[in-house]
Amino acid sequence: MPIFAYEAINAQGQKETGELEAANRNQAILEIRNAGLKPTKVAQRAETAATKKSAAKEEKGPSRTKGGKIKGKANAQQLTDFTAQMAVLIDAGLPVVRSLKVLSRQQKPGAFKFILEDVSESVEQGSSLSEAFSNHGRTFDKLYVNMIKAGEAGGILDTILQRLADFMEKSQRLKKKVIGAMIYPIIVMSVAVMILTGIMIFVVPAFEQMFAEQGMELHWMTAMLVGISRGIVSIWGIIFVGVVIAGAAGLMAWGRTPGGERVIDKLKLKLPIFGPIIKKAVTARFTRTLGTLVMAGVPILESLNICKNAMGNVILGEAIDKVANSIKEGETIAGPLSETGLFDDLVVNMVDVGEETGELDKMLMKVADTYDVYVDIAVESLVSILEPVLIVFMGGAIGFIVIALFLPLVGLIDGISQA
Repeated sequence: MPIFAYEAINAQGQKETGELEAANRNQAILEIRNAGLKPTKVAQRAETAATKKSAAKEEKGPSRTKGGKIKGKANAQQLTDFTAQMAVLIDAGLPVVRSLKVLSRQQKPGAFKFILEDVSESVEQGSSLSEAFSNHGRTFDKLYVNMIKAGEAGGILDTILQRLADFMEKSQRLKKKVIGAMIYPIIVMSVAVMILTGIMIFVVPAFEQMFAEQGMELHWMTAMLVGISRGIVSIWGIIFVGVVIAGAAGLMAWGRTPGGERVIDKLKLKLPIFGPIIKKAVTARFTRTLGTLVMAGVPILESLNICKNAMGNVILGEAIDKVANSIKEGETIAGPLSETGLFDDLVVNMVDVGEETGELDKMLMKVADTYDVYVDIAVESLVSILEPVLIVFMGGAIGFIVIALFLPLVGLIDGISQA
């Protein structure tokens, strides 16, 4: 279908530009007017090889599973951008179907574009927006679907979409900060390992051959270095690397089993230095998710069930399950949270105050903000400590190699001087 570029004037008298697909120019003008705009210029965009390829891909349609569901899903950034834009369109008074069509046209060809088109079609056929989203569980999780359902029930869909967008933006921001902070230490460690491996494989054997030709007696440091180098380049070194790789692969496979995942998640929380950071990061995710759901009017038991599956840690997920069971028996949230022993006093006290004052959602969001700041500072502090430690380690290792290689040469020079 041809693509038309247009310029138009909106109800406020402001100029707007954009693109849309239409069978012909007259249909394009009609669609622009239906959107509440006054077109001033409409022209068909020249079709390039890239757009022809894109159109062919769209005509072919999305890849689907045996069950008929669209393969693939949106990435976190795509979903965040879509949610924020959808909130703006709904707030501006555009109907849900038209908003979905506008946003689907903006997407590049791919799984998410097809998903939005499918959602739009489902809503046109009479499904609610939450029902249409629930058909694509890989992209729209339970948290997302339940929030939309609450927004539809309360007539505050635009507000809920904005809260969802804020929630996802904050989660994305924290994740990017943590990943960004760890990139430099990982690069330094990787470079150090490659340099040391290269020295042990190529440089040390050359020195060993020279020492043997000169008949030199090796210092214990040099002998140790030569022994390590021989081990690395020998068949036993290859076997050792193979065993390490196989062991790591086996551990990862075991970690995906329910029992293995539980053990690993428990160890994560008990790790020195890293454990408290992981615990607070997961707690921040829990309180922000629960606060967002409660703010949207989702029932507390349903909210806790969603949080349990979104925790990212089996041990803390089980603790949330126990809290939900206690609430079913008539208890408050704060008491069972305290009994788990996994949540700090700050969390318990803030939840307790929130329940007493009827502002649980606000208190939960304050806890989440506090813990996000703590995690951010803790990660930055950890990285600032790791950087000099890695540099000292690398310098020490290279220094040891240099000294070990030159000790025999010093002995040789002394012997020549005495002669």
